[in-house]
Amino acid sequence: MSGEKLKAAVLTVSDSAAAGRREDLSGPEAARLLARAGYEVAERAVVPDEQGRIEETLRRLCDGGSLDLVLTTGGTGFGPRDCTPEATEAVVQRRAPNLAETMRVQCTARNPNAALSRGAAGVRCDTLIVNLPGSPKAVAESLDVLLRVLEHGLRLLRGQDLH
Repeated sequence: MSGEKLKAAVLTVSDSAAAGRREDLSGPEAARLLARAGYEVAERAVVPDEQGRIEETLRRLCDGGSLDLVLTTGGTGFGPRDCTPEATEAVVQRRAPNLAETMRVQCTARNPNAALSRGAAGVRCDTLIVNLPGSPKAVAESLDVLLRVLEHGLRLLRGQDLH
Protein backbone atom coordinates (compact mmCIF):
# COMPACT_ATOMS: atom_id res chain seq x y z
CA MET A 1 0.00 0.00 0.00
CA SER A 2 1.39 3.40 -0.94
CA GLY A 3 1.60 6.47 1.30
CA GLU A 4 0.18 6.76 4.78
CA LYS A 5 -1.72 3.79 6.21
CA LEU A 6 -5.45 3.74 5.70
CA LYS A 7 -7.42 3.53 8.95
CA ALA A 8 -10.31 1.16 9.47
CA ALA A 9 -12.77 -0.01 12.10
CA VAL A 10 -14.60 -3.33 12.29
CA LEU A 11 -18.12 -3.49 13.72
CA THR A 12 -19.60 -6.91 14.48
CA VAL A 13 -23.39 -7.04 14.53
CA SER A 14 -24.56 -10.02 16.58
CA ASP A 15 -27.04 -10.43 19.41
CA SER A 16 -25.23 -13.45 20.83
CA ALA A 17 -21.73 -11.95 20.61
CA ALA A 18 -22.94 -8.65 22.11
CA ALA A 19 -24.49 -10.59 25.01
CA GLY A 20 -21.33 -12.65 25.52
CA ARG A 21 -23.05 -15.95 24.63
CA ARG A 22 -20.87 -16.54 21.57
CA GLU A 23 -17.32 -15.57 20.73
CA ASP A 24 -17.01 -13.06 17.91
CA LEU A 25 -14.97 -14.82 15.23
CA SER A 26 -15.85 -12.74 12.16
CA GLY A 27 -14.72 -9.37 13.53
CA PRO A 28 -11.24 -10.60 14.47
CA GLU A 29 -10.95 -12.30 11.06
CA ALA A 30 -11.81 -9.05 9.27
CA ALA A 31 -9.34 -7.12 11.44
CA ARG A 32 -6.61 -9.70 10.82
CA LEU A 33 -7.08 -9.59 7.05
CA LEU A 34 -7.13 -5.79 6.99
CA ALA A 35 -3.94 -5.61 9.07
CA ARG A 36 -2.27 -8.16 6.80
CA ALA A 37 -3.20 -5.95 3.83
CA GLY A 38 -1.52 -2.95 5.52
CA TYR A 39 -4.49 -1.18 7.07
CA GLU A 40 -4.40 0.23 10.59
CA VAL A 41 -7.37 -1.23 12.48
CA ALA A 42 -8.11 1.61 14.88
CA GLU A 43 -11.23 0.17 16.53
CA ARG A 44 -13.30 -2.99 16.90
CA ALA A 45 -16.77 -3.04 18.41
CA VAL A 46 -19.69 -5.43 18.86
CA VAL A 47 -23.35 -4.37 18.91
CA PRO A 48 -26.62 -6.33 18.94
CA ASP A 49 -28.91 -6.65 15.90
CA GLU A 50 -30.75 -3.42 16.74
CA GLN A 51 -31.03 -0.91 13.93
CA GLY A 52 -30.80 2.14 16.19
CA ARG A 53 -27.62 0.89 17.88
CA ILE A 54 -26.02 0.02 14.55
CA GLU A 55 -26.88 3.44 13.11
CA GLU A 56 -25.59 5.22 16.22
CA THR A 57 -22.30 3.32 16.11
CA LEU A 58 -21.81 3.87 12.37
CA ARG A 59 -22.42 7.61 12.81
CA ARG A 60 -19.93 7.78 15.67
CA LEU A 61 -17.28 5.90 13.69
CA CYS A 62 -17.72 7.93 10.51
CA ASP A 63 -18.42 11.42 11.78
CA GLY A 64 -15.09 11.82 13.58
CA GLY A 65 -13.25 12.02 10.27
CA SER A 66 -10.34 9.82 11.31
CA LEU A 67 -11.41 6.57 9.61
CA ASP A 68 -11.25 5.73 5.94
CA LEU A 69 -13.24 2.50 6.20
CA VAL A 70 -15.78 0.79 8.44
CA LEU A 71 -16.44 -2.88 7.79
CA THR A 72 -19.44 -4.48 9.42
CA THR A 73 -19.82 -8.23 9.87
CA GLY A 74 -23.14 -9.94 10.42
CA GLY A 75 -26.79 -9.04 10.18
CA THR A 76 -26.92 -9.18 6.38
CA GLY A 77 -29.06 -12.29 5.88
CA PHE A 78 -32.75 -13.13 5.89
CA GLY A 79 -33.06 -13.62 9.65
CA PRO A 80 -35.86 -11.77 11.42
CA ARG A 81 -33.37 -9.53 13.28
CA ASP A 82 -30.91 -9.01 10.41
CA CYS A 83 -30.98 -5.25 9.81
CA THR A 84 -27.39 -4.19 9.08
CA PRO A 85 -28.12 -3.18 5.45
CA GLU A 86 -31.09 -1.07 6.55
CA ALA A 87 -28.99 0.67 9.22
CA THR A 88 -26.22 1.28 6.71
CA GLU A 89 -28.61 2.69 4.10
CA ALA A 90 -30.08 5.01 6.77
CA VAL A 91 -26.71 6.62 7.55
CA VAL A 92 -24.85 6.74 4.22
CA GLN A 93 -24.93 9.92 2.17
CA ARG A 94 -23.79 8.28 -1.08
CA ARG A 95 -24.45 4.67 -1.99
CA ALA A 96 -21.78 2.36 -3.48
CA PRO A 97 -23.93 -0.58 -4.61
CA ASN A 98 -21.40 -2.12 -6.98
CA LEU A 99 -19.07 -3.03 -4.12
CA ALA A 100 -21.72 -5.18 -2.47
CA GLU A 101 -22.92 -6.57 -5.80
CA THR A 102 -19.40 -7.51 -6.93
CA MET A 103 -18.73 -9.32 -3.65
CA ARG A 104 -22.07 -11.18 -3.95
CA VAL A 105 -21.52 -12.21 -7.57
CA GLN A 106 -17.93 -13.36 -7.13
CA CYS A 107 -18.56 -15.12 -3.80
CA THR A 108 -21.69 -16.84 -5.16
CA ALA A 109 -19.48 -18.54 -7.75
CA ARG A 110 -17.73 -20.30 -4.81
CA ASN A 111 -20.71 -20.67 -2.50
CA PRO A 112 -24.30 -20.36 -3.79
CA ASN A 113 -25.48 -19.23 -0.33
CA ALA A 114 -23.57 -15.96 -0.83
CA ALA A 115 -26.50 -14.89 -3.03
CA LEU A 116 -28.53 -14.61 0.18
CA SER A 117 -26.40 -11.75 1.53
CA ARG A 118 -28.22 -8.41 1.53
CA GLY A 119 -25.13 -6.37 2.42
CA ALA A 120 -24.88 -2.72 1.40
CA ALA A 121 -22.07 -0.21 0.93
CA GLY A 122 -21.85 3.56 0.89
CA VAL A 123 -20.06 6.69 2.02
CA ARG A 124 -20.78 8.78 5.10
CA CYS A 125 -18.67 11.93 5.39
CA ASP A 126 -15.28 10.71 4.11
CA THR A 127 -15.66 7.13 5.34
CA LEU A 128 -16.67 4.11 3.30
CA ILE A 129 -18.96 1.60 5.02
CA VAL A 130 -19.14 -1.96 3.65
CA ASN A 131 -21.32 -4.75 5.06
CA LEU A 132 -19.82 -8.25 5.14
CA PRO A 133 -21.59 -11.49 6.07
CA GLY A 134 -21.23 -12.89 9.57
CA SER A 135 -19.18 -16.07 9.15
CA PRO A 136 -15.36 -15.93 9.22
CA LYS A 137 -15.20 -17.89 5.94
CA ALA A 138 -17.59 -15.48 4.21
CA VAL A 139 -15.64 -12.52 5.61
CA ALA A 140 -12.42 -13.92 4.12
CA GLU A 141 -14.06 -14.64 0.75
CA SER A 142 -15.65 -11.18 0.62
CA LEU A 143 -12.43 -9.40 1.56
CA ASP A 144 -10.55 -11.39 -1.07
CA VAL A 145 -12.78 -9.63 -3.61
CA LEU A 146 -13.01 -6.24 -1.91
CA LEU A 147 -9.32 -5.72 -1.17
CA ARG A 148 -8.54 -5.78 -4.90
CA VAL A 149 -10.24 -2.41 -5.40
CA LEU A 150 -10.50 -0.95 -1.92
CA GLU A 151 -7.27 1.04 -1.66
CA HIS A 152 -7.86 2.78 -4.98
CA GLY A 153 -11.43 3.69 -3.98
CA LEU A 154 -10.39 4.96 -0.55
CA ARG A 155 -7.63 7.10 -2.02
CA LEU A 156 -10.16 8.59 -4.47
CA LEU A 157 -12.48 9.28 -1.55
CA ARG A 158 -9.62 11.14 0.17
CA GLY A 159 -9.24 13.24 -2.99
CA GLN A 160 -5.74 11.98 -3.69
CA ASP A 161 -4.38 12.25 -7.19
CA LEU A 162 -3.72 8.69 -8.34
CA HIS A 163 -2.14 9.47 -11.71
